Amino acid sequence: MMPGMNPRKMQSMMKRMGIQQQEIDAVEVIIKTQDKQLVFSQPQVSKVNMMGQQTYQIVGEPEERSLSTEPEITEEDIDTVVQQTNVSKEDAEKALKNSKGDIAKAILDLQE
Repeated sequence: MMPGMNPRKMQSMMKRMGIQQQEIDAVEVIIKTQDKQLVFSQPQVSKVNMMGQQTYQIVGEPEERSLSTEPEITEEDIDTVVQQTNVSKEDAEKALKNSKGDIAKAILDLQE
């Protein structure tokens, strides 16, 4: 909005220009990049349609979260690989890390 302008006048002017704005009752908005997430809790979100082109405007304070590149490997996963391949826990864990947490691939790799 333009400072000092009457909101009704602004809405009227936008309508004449073919601009439609709609408020969206959003609870959370998440923007993911390769290595992090920007999480907006309780944001103000507006959808703007200008001559068929839709854009979204987000107002709020984001919380930055890094994305883990390491897969989550549980003791249960390690035990499953150990039971299926008869290798040490260390070798099973290493195989799971190399297979990015894929248990079946880790087992097949160790059996080769």
